[in-house]
Amino acid sequence: MTRPGAEAVKVKGWLRAHKWLLLRRVVQLGILVLFMLGPWFGLWIVKGNLSSSLTLGVLPLTDPYLLLQSVAAGQVPYKEALLGGGIVAAFYLLFGGRLFCSWVCPVNMVTDAAAWLRRRLGIKGGKVPSEYTRYWLLGLTVLASALTGSIAWEWVNPVSMLHRGLIFGFGLSWGIVLGVFLYDLLIASRGWCGHVCPMGAFYGVLNSAALIRVTADKRSGCDDCMDCFAVCPEPQVIRPALKAVAQDHPLILDKDCTSCGRCIDVCGKDVFRLTTRFDRSES
Repeated sequence: MTRPGAEAVKVKGWLRAHKWLLLRRVVQLGILVLFMLGPWFGLWIVKGNLSSSLTLGVLPLTDPYLLLQSVAAGQVPYKEALLGGGIVAAFYLLFGGRLFCSWVCPVNMVTDAAAWLRRRLGIKGGKVPSEYTRYWLLGLTVLASALTGSIAWEWVNPVSMLHRGLIFGFGLSWGIVLGVFLYDLLIASRGWCGHVCPMGAFYGVLNSAALIRVTADKRSGCDDCMDCFAVCPEPQVIRPALKAVAQDHPLILDKDCTSCGRCIDVCGKDVFRLTTRFDRSES
């Protein structure tokens, strides 16, 4: 059995067959480096972390999911937090909430590594929770914040744990990140990001009317190799567009699509491309 993307490498070359993956890694690692420059080298371009930060001393950015929990907990946010949350929410509402998951979140690199190793080792099956689990957890974290008066998800948030681990060393943080990796590797394929993470659910809600979308506009050339399904972190979003199931246009409009571009990379027939939600043309 050939590995997903093998045909694309032969047809397009290795670099083009990994273009979007490489771009995402540059962005993800670049963001991490900006946060680490201060603690490591005293160069404070960005202070804070992905939950709350201040860039160049003037631009506040706040995770709107954290802000929602803060309000639920009865805490009155500072005006800078409200402004920062508004900026971030507006950006993701416009361009796509789940861009956070594939282009910003450092845990994505952990789960991608688990998915890659799972394919290499030929691990099949596992117990995958319902795709609605993350949405139940989203509601429960907000409720827990209201009941406890604290920002509940931050106690176990792997994103924050990974940041703190990189700065202060991996204690409990290391255990939580490793747990996410092992969960995806041994128990549930793409289980964390695709079924459990409430942050992904929150940003999925912001993704509903996103501008940036993937289209399968050359779907007539599909040879059913299934490589796109094998690498997609949310494979259920592909079928309606690729196979015209319950829709006649080739645009992927599902809110759970992360616009990661892996389907574009691994397709040797160039069926997919990035576009806008207004482009419903088909080649």
